[in-house]
Amino acid sequence: MTDDHGGEYYWCLTHHRVEPYDGCKAADRLGPYKSPEEAQHALERAEARNEAWETDPTFNDLEEEEEKRKEREEGAWGPFRI
Repeated sequence: MTDDHGGEYYWCLTHHRVEPYDGCKAADRLGPYKSPEEAQHALERAEARNEAWETDPTFNDLEEEEEKRKEREEGAWGPFRI
């Protein structure tokens, strides 16, 4: 059995370009994408998804995070530090 990876494109984080399946190692790229155009916009998609997650109240309690940040700045100390 052979693996057919035709039609898979990746964005290479090392070379900053679109590559086919037989490109750099998986740890250095994003994908797979169905077209070179989709792969070209991989970083934009990742940035948009990260921003959506960071501001989603389902996953983040922004008020709690702000409270923890203030406590750290005010010098909470010792074993009771949050």
